[in-house]
Amino acid sequence: MAATQNGSKSINGGGGREFVEGWTLAQTLGEGAYGEVKLLINHQTGEAVAMKMVNFDRHPDAKVSVKKEVCIQKILQNPRILKFYGKRTQGSIEYIFLEYAAGGELFDRIEPDVGMAQSEAQRYFLQLMSGVKYLHERGVAHRDLKPENILLDERDNIKISDFGMATMFRMKGQERLLDKRCGTLPYVAPEVLVRPYAATPADIWSCGIILVTLLAGELPWDKPTTSCKDFLMWKENTTWTSITPWKKLTTLQLSLLKKILAIEPKERLTMQQILDHKWCNLRFSSTDCANADDPLQHQRKRLRSDLDISGEREISGRIYLTQPNERSTDTTDAVGLEMQTSGFCFSQPTLLDDLILCSQINPTQGTQSSQSLMQRLVKRMTRFFVVTKCEETIKRISAAVSKLGCTWKCGEGGTMTVSTVDRRKLQLIFKVTLIEMDGRLLVDFRLSKGCGLEFKRSFIKIKNTLKDIVDS
Repeated sequence: MAATQNGSKSINGGGGREFVEGWTLAQTLGEGAYGEVKLLINHQTGEAVAMKMVNFDRHPDAKVSVKKEVCIQKILQNPRILKFYGKRTQGSIEYIFLEYAAGGELFDRIEPDVGMAQSEAQRYFLQLMSGVKYLHERGVAHRDLKPENILLDERDNIKISDFGMATMFRMKGQERLLDKRCGTLPYVAPEVLVRPYAATPADIWSCGIILVTLLAGELPWDKPTTSCKDFLMWKENTTWTSITPWKKLTTLQLSLLKKILAIEPKERLTMQQILDHKWCNLRFSSTDCANADDPLQHQRKRLRSDLDISGEREISGRIYLTQPNERSTDTTDAVGLEMQTSGFCFSQPTLLDDLILCSQINPTQGTQSSQSLMQRLVKRMTRFFVVTKCEETIKRISAAVSKLGCTWKCGEGGTMTVSTVDRRKLQLIFKVTLIEMDGRLLVDFRLSKGCGLEFKRSFIKIKNTLKDIVDS
């Protein structure tokens, strides 16, 4: 076990080594198709940077994709886009340095089947629109917008990440149609599956699907094809308003989404039309009720599953290490949609040891270091304390995941890897790590691969099964 200065330790260890002078590789954050993602921490400043490592000897097919991703990230400088700091090549290994998103993942803020408060959804959506507007103005199409690829900074502001599927659609004023089928099926626009397609309406469609998940906590369909009953009802404008997620939404929200999710790309709202829509310009009171048009709003109290112990919305100077443990990819569907197979998605949490290490490095952060560890855990929603000891907890968790039809195995250091398939029959993998903290045991769940909403559904089921040992 790796002990820390404040008395907590991780069951699966920690430690780091010097990468370059003054910087330590604190932890391996993930292992993807083409390499590793590591956390890099500066001894003097406490600065944390995400470092992507790709070995071209082992993965020669990654060269073109990585080069394209780096070229695109180099030209992007916007508060809503994850920053690119630079790259370095040593032999056959490419190191890519990116901003470390300190506030977690957008999908972690969405309560399955509930969503979030309307004011929160509006805020995130408008920030997403700002980032996508910037991309399109620079001639860049993201092509895989979804909550798993949207990170948050320490102030809860959006950072669009993962440009592995991005491409240039406009150069020197000349636009081109795209023909590569890529993205994630529930979020992809219908025209992408039949190609060629225009870049901007396709990204806007994905933003509309994201807005549905923010407001309702669920996806409207599995894929935008006529073989999907839910999508067909939407396309043919039949009785879709009587089913979820649509019946959860207000008239004003529906009026916006109907125009964003117009089947014909030319009929879809433009970016400016979206920003001018009445819903996007609502002003919310402290009770988060915009007007009487939202009869369901009072029922949508957010069912938080995080450690909201301090009661504080913001805690000055706290650091969350919430980068990916593994690359998130989807399998190829029968319609031939080409999914991501290169690069990494910086969107999953790392080990608590790194959180503690980062907060202890900088001697000038006395106030931050004196804050209780409980307070630093406020924003993460997929973890809880238990009253049982380690061995008994592992037995209970293994029994719970087995009851749900999942398979599991314990890896090096005791981290449990749980595998299953979601409701769309796609692979879902998440990690369970036990962390001893000041005499208490924390159970930390983190998504490795698959849909964030499905991961949270599984987490809630497991937590409910263990409710007799959860330490409230």
